[in-house]
Amino acid sequence: MNNINKLVAGFFFIWDTVILGITFLVSLYIFKDTSVQGLDWMLFMGLISIWLVIVKWRKLYFFDVNGDLSNRILNYVKSSAILVVILGLAYLIFTFPPTFRKVVLSFSIGFPLIGIVTNFVILSIINRLKNSGGVGKNVLVTGQGEMVNKVNSYFKENPKNGYQVKGVVKYQNVAEPELAIEGGEYVSDLESMGSYIKENPVDEVIVALPIQYSEEIKKILNTADYYGTRVRFVPDYQNLLGEDCKVIRQGKMDMVNVRQMPLDDKISAFIKECFDWCFSSLVLLMLSPLFFLIVLLIKLDSPGPAFYCPERIGKGGKPFRVFKFRTMKENDSTGKASTVENDPRITKVGKVLRKYSIDELPQFANVFMGDMSVVGPRPHRTYLNEEFQRSVDKAMVRHYFKPGVTGWAQVNGWRGPTETAEQKEQRIAHDLWYLKNWSMKLDLKIIYLTIFGRKTHGTAF
Repeated sequence: MNNINKLVAGFFFIWDTVILGITFLVSLYIFKDTSVQGLDWMLFMGLISIWLVIVKWRKLYFFDVNGDLSNRILNYVKSSAILVVILGLAYLIFTFPPTFRKVVLSFSIGFPLIGIVTNFVILSIINRLKNSGGVGKNVLVTGQGEMVNKVNSYFKENPKNGYQVKGVVKYQNVAEPELAIEGGEYVSDLESMGSYIKENPVDEVIVALPIQYSEEIKKILNTADYYGTRVRFVPDYQNLLGEDCKVIRQGKMDMVNVRQMPLDDKISAFIKECFDWCFSSLVLLMLSPLFFLIVLLIKLDSPGPAFYCPERIGKGGKPFRVFKFRTMKENDSTGKASTVENDPRITKVGKVLRKYSIDELPQFANVFMGDMSVVGPRPHRTYLNEEFQRSVDKAMVRHYFKPGVTGWAQVNGWRGPTETAEQKEQRIAHDLWYLKNWSMKLDLKIIYLTIFGRKTHGTAF
């Protein structure tokens, strides 16, 4: 976020915290006769902690004042609803004194209502300032070819961002680029740029030139500095590296993270790990009686161990042992051949286990141990992983993060054999899409589809 976004985000954070505190104290004053006590402060700190987790998860304070601010209100409503649901569950589950229950109920109504109304009023003021030029910026774009057209198209398609292109500087003898707004002017060349800035209200100059035009870029910088106009540079590395790039600051050096993904954020990764540990612990605890029954059935059905622990490739391309219930005859469960429909190697109990993916349940032990995640790209056998690496572009990118017990490819029907090029490509494409679009909401959706989705079990055998 730039400085203005950080300032506004900080203001809203302080504002919401103050509203939370005032609403809580007023509720105490109305419904409790005694002064604020230790339990009251514990509840207050608990409310703040819950709210901080929610706003971090919902990214409530990561917004652009030049973007569509109505999204902020919608996000605030959703965040408040989550808080109310949590408090409602606490209200039903825990036994509070009668007056304390009234305090919780009053806060659950008052805080979201006051917060939504005041946020709406403040954002309306910001919108009015932006539309009147108080927040928006007049910009002059200089560049050539596809890059300058890309900048102009962006501003044209996103009028609510507050930027108004007042002019475009033509570079050399190239065709006139499309102006982002009607009434914009063409500046004949770089030599005339200074005169235009002097005679017109220009807040920023946006440079959309390839980096090899260093002399021209320096000239633009010098001209803008002479008139005290700020400069923004649109890098062209996305044409080479793709759109999933992000500039990160490492000390005093800027670096481009070529494949920036949501789980690169340490907080997001921490939340996912906490969920994995809690979810896997719960599954292992609840299903332990079922595990004992399955072990007994496997032993009675065919000779050999109850568990099958093949090598799979995990995060960073490192091998690990995955836990599965054995579903094949002992001498046939270690081969390289993929399982096919009506495979004679599968045991009677194994057919049932595989049909409903019950054989995968021991992998929650891998999740608990930290080798896997509940949701993620499914781990492949070593030889199969090498085959994917040779035949499918970007296949190894899926190893940036931990493999999962279930995944986006599986709930969309791309599980089982990977004998055709389409099967390989679709599995990798779905895995990469998941990594690029990760969210806890998506993880919960995949877990739901794993249990109830038709596509998940349609290709199981």
